[in-house]
Amino acid sequence: MDIALEEEIFEPASPSSQYLNSSNLSLSVIAVLESEIPIEYEDSLPINLLKDVFVPINPRFSSIMVTGKKGTKKWKRVEVNYQDHIKTPIFPTQKPIEFYDECFSTYISNLATEKFPQNRPLWEIHVFKYPTSDAAGNVIFKLHHSLGDGYSLMGALLSCLQRVDNPSLPLTFPSRQKSNYNKGYISNFKIIPRFFKGIVNTLYDFGWSTLKSTLIEDDRTAIHSGDDGVEFRSPVLVTKTFSLDSLKQIKANLNVTINDVITGIVIYGTRLYMEGVNKETCNGKCSALVLFNTRALGGSYKSVSDMIRPNSDMPWGNHFTFLPISLPKLTNNKSNNPLYFVQKAHRIIDRKRNSASVWLTSKLLDLLRKLRGPETTARFIHGTLKNTSMALTNMIGPVEEMALANHPIKGLYFLVTGAPQSCSVTIVSYVDKLRIAIVVEKDFIDPNKLKSCIEYAYDSIFKAAINSSKVEK
Repeated sequence: MDIALEEEIFEPASPSSQYLNSSNLSLSVIAVLESEIPIEYEDSLPINLLKDVFVPINPRFSSIMVTGKKGTKKWKRVEVNYQDHIKTPIFPTQKPIEFYDECFSTYISNLATEKFPQNRPLWEIHVFKYPTSDAAGNVIFKLHHSLGDGYSLMGALLSCLQRVDNPSLPLTFPSRQKSNYNKGYISNFKIIPRFFKGIVNTLYDFGWSTLKSTLIEDDRTAIHSGDDGVEFRSPVLVTKTFSLDSLKQIKANLNVTINDVITGIVIYGTRLYMEGVNKETCNGKCSALVLFNTRALGGSYKSVSDMIRPNSDMPWGNHFTFLPISLPKLTNNKSNNPLYFVQKAHRIIDRKRNSASVWLTSKLLDLLRKLRGPETTARFIHGTLKNTSMALTNMIGPVEEMALANHPIKGLYFLVTGAPQSCSVTIVSYVDKLRIAIVVEKDFIDPNKLKSCIEYAYDSIFKAAINSSKVEK
């Protein structure tokens, strides 16, 4: 009888959930929805939305993580007290926009380092009702990474939103299209060398990734302090919006992907920042940890009901792995050719596609968990993050404007907190814009200077791409 009762109340925590919520590693995802109009709804409306739509999405949203007698972690269903999960900060009224900009920045910074109480479900919603330079108000979703990865949590978030133009229709997403680079007929003579090249790439990438997680640390540079406990310090956030149409122009002129373009812009801008701060270390050994979704992704998000269906090809949970990539160095010749960084990003990403290292890394984590337990796996991931200079991850957002409880959303961005790194960059598209969020170690990296360098990198790459197109014509 007791066993049946336990099976009814408890659900085993997945391996990734266990090592993402451990004593060695605790990551959270913060998603910010920028409202186009002032947020004036009553407190009861968001509670009804949570109670009727959000929490029923997945049992994890009404569960806490507990440790069993044998040390294994499980999800335990509990009663949700919604008032505990909705936070509405209070600030003085009738203040200038600049005052609320500072309040919002400080609020996000503090929120990033606050730990979830382990005696209630691991999510919160913060309603910032004051106007800022970017929005009339902000709704902030904070969710622990053990609940799911970005793909799962984005799917859950979108379940609470509706299309502005027609709420009865589902949100749609841009298709994932590859560039025309190397498309076309591939003869048998090319397939064989490509197969062996893939083996070599896999062995090299997997070996280097493993060493990066254990022995090899990036140099101390302007974006990598290497200090212990960075994850416990309040970070600073800045964001930048790019026009998707402009990025598509660069993509078309260089025959690459949007992902190649924005990655090249971020890398070039980061190296320019490093040069501006300290020329002696600007070309130091530096790498970015890129997160990969291991699902067989199609062109859009699946509904939550599809994710939680047994044997789903797009399952709920944490299905990601990572791979460090070296940042190209900034030399006189390369700084005079900003397109080099986009082309280099394209070659690196294309090379990774011809490597099974990402798959092997996920298998290594699983093997490590089975042999040594989730805490050891968490230490391994923590070491990987600490030994690299920055993290880079991106997601695809809807192409239609959406609304939350009848409040049109003008902007969207997200960030990952709790990682032992001095810098991270997250990227998401929404309607006709692409938003990057830059989170940096406070009092070590100048966020506005880094943002300016990335803006300069974008301008330089855009102009060079347009000029190269004119020359070819």
